[in-house]
Amino acid sequence: MAKEDYYELLGVQKNANENELKKAYYKKAVQFHPDKNPGNKEAEETFKKVSEAYEALKDPEKRAAYDRYGHAAFQGPGGGARGPAGGGGFHDPFDIFREVFGQQGRGGGGGGGGGIFDEMFGGGGGGGSGGDRDGSDLRYDLEITLEDAARGLEKEISFRKAMTCERCAGAGAEPGSKRVTCPTCRGAGQIRRSGGIITFTQACPTCGGSGQKIEKPCSVCRGEGRTPQTTKINVRIPAGVETGSRLRSSGNGEAGVAGGSAGDLYIVITVKDHELFERDGDSLACEIPIKFTLAALGGSIEVPTLFGKGSLKIPAGTASGTTFRLREKGMPSLRGGRQGDQLVRVQVEVPTSLSSDQRKLLEEFARVSGDAAEPTSKSFFEKAKKFF
Repeated sequence: MAKEDYYELLGVQKNANENELKKAYYKKAVQFHPDKNPGNKEAEETFKKVSEAYEALKDPEKRAAYDRYGHAAFQGPGGGARGPAGGGGFHDPFDIFREVFGQQGRGGGGGGGGGIFDEMFGGGGGGGSGGDRDGSDLRYDLEITLEDAARGLEKEISFRKAMTCERCAGAGAEPGSKRVTCPTCRGAGQIRRSGGIITFTQACPTCGGSGQKIEKPCSVCRGEGRTPQTTKINVRIPAGVETGSRLRSSGNGEAGVAGGSAGDLYIVITVKDHELFERDGDSLACEIPIKFTLAALGGSIEVPTLFGKGSLKIPAGTASGTTFRLREKGMPSLRGGRQGDQLVRVQVEVPTSLSSDQRKLLEEFARVSGDAAEPTSKSFFEKAKKFF
């Protein structure tokens, strides 16, 4: 029976790069892993096939031979099949999985544990109380005003996080104490586990893969090497931020363990709603009332902006609801581009009460304009009769 094409087994094109091969193998291996499919012989066989395919294609020389000769590149002198590794097939197909994915997490821990593989399929994972482990990233939610978002600001924030223990300087051991060989793994940092026909290793659960155990844990941090503390830092908020903007403060997350790197702090911005302005990207919009006499006669008015007062020219005969644009009076661009505009929508105010003099003047205006000859509503409905 002809063997299946390695590229088709992995579901990749023949020009796939190394990273694409890894991702394809990871996906297939998770799907057909025997631990995910107990008792399913077909899934187990498929897992072995995709492992064999990846073993062949990950090596540039073997891949070149396969591309040229196909499966014949791995046939022995007598026609018998030999594995792509050239050594008689796979003894433990899971070793490939560990090779690809076992060391990719942050802070691999001492001793080379199974990483992603062991975490997914029952292993202990790298990095315990004695292993090198990076600190976690943190999130801080910060609410600011629209004015602050327009101008930018520097602000001191206070928060709690895991920081290096002052008593043991992060070592996790009492001063004068020392580390001893782990009694569980005897210093190997790993233990072997058997699952039927498959044997695989995992990080030692006692020492976390370091191969050592603290003789006397620190009385303050109890061997963790970190303690929760309140800290303060100054952060700079650039002009133009909006709700949902994330600012990264490198190294201000939680402290690492046993020499691991500190995590990062992410400041997530929320901009408060403004009583006058509405924001749409870099544009601002507001609504301004004007006198009906100004709308009729025209003129100039002062309008508020986030950066002081601005002047707006109102043409004679402006209708209520007209929108005007003030160039570059909106929000600064966070990416350094042109500043946004401010849109001003005018609402013409009609007086609700008139003095006798005002009424006489308006009546005279109506007479001169011809508005007093016949009520507008009556004139309109007379004209509209022909449509009914």
